[in-house]
Amino acid sequence: MRALVAAPHEGTLRHLSDLLVRRHNLLVLILLMPPLLWLGMVYLGSLFVFLGQSIFSIDEFAGTIVRKPTLATLAELFHPANFDILIRTVSIAAAVTLLCAIIGFPMAYYAARYAGPRAKAAFYLAVMMPLWSSYLVKIYGWKLLLAKEGAIGWIAGRLGLGPALEAWLALPLVGGPSLSVSYTGMVLVFTYLWLPFMILPMHAALERVPNSLIEAAGDLGASPGRTFRTIILPLALPGVVAGAIFTFSLTLGDYIVPQIIGTSALVLGQAVYTLQGTAGNIPLAAAFSLVPILVMALFLTLAKKTGAFDAL
Repeated sequence: MRALVAAPHEGTLRHLSDLLVRRHNLLVLILLMPPLLWLGMVYLGSLFVFLGQSIFSIDEFAGTIVRKPTLATLAELFHPANFDILIRTVSIAAAVTLLCAIIGFPMAYYAARYAGPRAKAAFYLAVMMPLWSSYLVKIYGWKLLLAKEGAIGWIAGRLGLGPALEAWLALPLVGGPSLSVSYTGMVLVFTYLWLPFMILPMHAALERVPNSLIEAAGDLGASPGRTFRTIILPLALPGVVAGAIFTFSLTLGDYIVPQIIGTSALVLGQAVYTLQGTAGNIPLAAAFSLVPILVMALFLTLAKKTGAFDAL
């Protein structure tokens, strides 16, 4: 009697199991449905609701949102003060990306082409170890190092480089009262934070460069410099671009580092934080938020043509 009752249930489960085995796409869809619904409703839904505020405007007298579609808020991005924020942020992100590539490429090249098993293990440990500590701890640690009485200033003074440091800080675009209150300090901290995200994709791309191509170039009489320019660098370029995607996008949206280290001039993340919080100008904050999305969409489109996604 018990077997007769359980048989229809077991038959239904077996039929469902057979259906999922025959149609594996349906099984994948069922497995992905919960996270996709969560991502779509919570993340993308809230993001689009926020970005949709950019077509509205703010009543300057009442401080309330005027819910009538207009392009006036988007046009405010091109006002000199707001446009300076965009140029400043993109310039800092580009400088950080370039510096990470310059510093990271020799390290990744050595680990990929010359390091033995033990040296490579030490390399991975050294690259990943900074990621194990707290984000804020690292920033405040750098603030102490970059302060006027900090370790970097003391070392520069002991090496006789104090006047050179003072001359650099006197420059209008990169300097400030001290390294901890300057664009130079901001770029240095960003570079330290995001350097692992540049090194690892470059290392993966360099490991894929066949030794036979390098040996063939040498056999044909190519100098080491020419071999690097014509073989190694083109084949490693997807890894460089993949790392640039991380460093550029992370710098573009960060607002904590500029809040702690840097000048009083706002960057994009700070502008969004201030406008939606203290100023209460949500439409303009949403308009600012569209900028990194558009910039990264253009960046990713160009990066895709280089094959960078294969190196991620």
